Amino acid sequence: MQYSLGIDAGGTYTDAVILRDSDGRILDTSKAITTYPNLMIGIRNAIDKLNPEYLSKVKLVSVSTTLSTNTILERTGYPVGLILVGDYTISRELPADYCISVRGGHDNNGEELEPLDLTAVEQFAMSLRKKVSAFAVSSYFSIRNPEHELKIKNTIIKLTGHPVVCGHELSQQLGVYERAATAVLNAQLIPITYQFIHSIMAEVKERNIDAKVLMLKCDGSVTDIKGAKLHPIETVFSGPAASIIGASYLSGLDTCAVIDVGGTSTDVSIIKKGVPELWEKGTLIGGWQTRIKAIKMESSANGGDSHVWFKKGIMIGPRRVMPLCFAAVKYPNFKEKLEKNPIPLRTMLNENIQPTKFFVSTGVTPINPTESEQKLLEFIGDEPLSINEILNKMKRFPSPAVLDSLIQQRVIQAIGFTPTDALHVLGDYTEWDVEASQIGAKKLSRFTQMGVHAFCKTVKQQVARNIAYSLMSFILEGRGKEGIKKMLENEIPAQYKVTIPIVLLGAPVKAYYEELKTLIDAEIVVPEQARVGNAVGALVGKGIKRIEITIRPYSMENPDQNFLVFTPAGRKKFEHYRTAVEYSHKTGEELILDSMKDFGVPEGSIKIDTSVEYLSPPGWKQTPMETKITFVGVCTPGVSTD
Repeated sequence: MQYSLGIDAGGTYTDAVILRDSDGRILDTSKAITTYPNLMIGIRNAIDKLNPEYLSKVKLVSVSTTLSTNTILERTGYPVGLILVGDYTISRELPADYCISVRGGHDNNGEELEPLDLTAVEQFAMSLRKKVSAFAVSSYFSIRNPEHELKIKNTIIKLTGHPVVCGHELSQQLGVYERAATAVLNAQLIPITYQFIHSIMAEVKERNIDAKVLMLKCDGSVTDIKGAKLHPIETVFSGPAASIIGASYLSGLDTCAVIDVGGTSTDVSIIKKGVPELWEKGTLIGGWQTRIKAIKMESSANGGDSHVWFKKGIMIGPRRVMPLCFAAVKYPNFKEKLEKNPIPLRTMLNENIQPTKFFVSTGVTPINPTESEQKLLEFIGDEPLSINEILNKMKRFPSPAVLDSLIQQRVIQAIGFTPTDALHVLGDYTEWDVEASQIGAKKLSRFTQMGVHAFCKTVKQQVARNIAYSLMSFILEGRGKEGIKKMLENEIPAQYKVTIPIVLLGAPVKAYYEELKTLIDAEIVVPEQARVGNAVGALVGKGIKRIEITIRPYSMENPDQNFLVFTPAGRKKFEHYRTAVEYSHKTGEELILDSMKDFGVPEGSIKIDTSVEYLSPPGWKQTPMETKITFVGVCTPGVSTD
């Protein structure tokens, strides 16, 4: 009997699940707090809670992680040197620490425009070999002929030993700026991903688990370790990808909307006939437009750990804090501190000055801290402090900008009242210390003229409205968000009807079921294992590889003779169209099979679907002006073939 282990290191919780390969039955699950900056601690804690007898028989481990996403969003990637090849101007900023433009590049037919200036490349690489951890290369029309990018890659590796990422390796789409940004971001992630993957491999080996390790990609497919190391940017947003794949698997629905309520955010997406919708033009990551195809989803800062605070009314989010109920378990004296914390004047209230807001050191070392940051860190230690206590120590209020900077770097952790605390008070979800949540609710409700129970009920209803709003604004993209809000807040006597089932994922989602039913007319499904849906999704994603090959006439003056075939491996010339097509089909299938051999499944179990698209103007009677052949290879790495 063989088993598979799925792990999802999310923004707040790390989930783990063991499936039996023969029938896909879930045998064991666990949750642990995600740990920063070392995600491995949280992963190790989650694995420790699983049945060791099952672990010993695991033959496949698949992981989804926020590592790549957070690195780009927080701009904490490793330094990169970028080489742009060709006579063109990039008018927008690129995320590279160092950049050079050199002569070279190709035209639309893949013909060399100018010889490559390899000397300039060598000088640039040598000057940076001790300053950067990787290089990125983007050459003009490299998707038509990658020759210059490959020459640069081989040269830099020989000179420096550093990894080099080429734009054509990540995308076959036009857009030199987007390919350059994608290559740079990918290069920034390589050292971090190497460390993470090797930590996972070491953990598996240390537990004497003889298993293949895979990682989930942002399009819902999985990749082998080799692919994850070379193209780590493809693992961004693998958390939302895991949620939609897991929701479909757990519910048995191949068409549904998915709402994943996590600790940090709520993610909404749709899967149709087993295929998630993708951002075809590439996803936007941290403000950078890339050519990476990711699952189409909408994420809002509305999670179980969103900060609930009071200003002129009840505010929820957008920032995440540690719930009071969990802080009381983690810090033995915290509940007493919370009880004694004074109630500030209503006029003083802001996001940080709240009767339930505290700050604690995480032990993370700040990156180039300012003098003000260093001063504040002298006072914030291993025990939570309120703003009032910090004021007494520093003799002044800490700067909001300094607090924000240290929180963003995860040097300090904020603690506060959350929707999770509200659910604890209402008895809907009682994983941690209920009394701490009750103390916090009592303090905040004093500003609302509500009782404790009514206050928590209001928080719960507002979270449900936010969840419903996220779903409807995603479905009704660009169709009037104010109207959606008015309907959900009962200003308009109507209700939305959704004709496909809605699957809820997340530990506390059962608590919001009734509220959502009053807001949206739809079949709402809460799977039995909704609390670990992302870990299931990390495991049941299929191995998918896409290859695009383009055929074009060499000259439009004589379009029936001499053809160019553009593949990820390079450019080829053929005298006849039929020969070009035959070569394309043979090469596409070979590239698919070669790239998927590391999944460890029999070649015969890899299914390859081929689609052909012809481009010609009306009335065109010659061979097509452009033929695009797309190959999609699919396999299921974790399924037993016995």
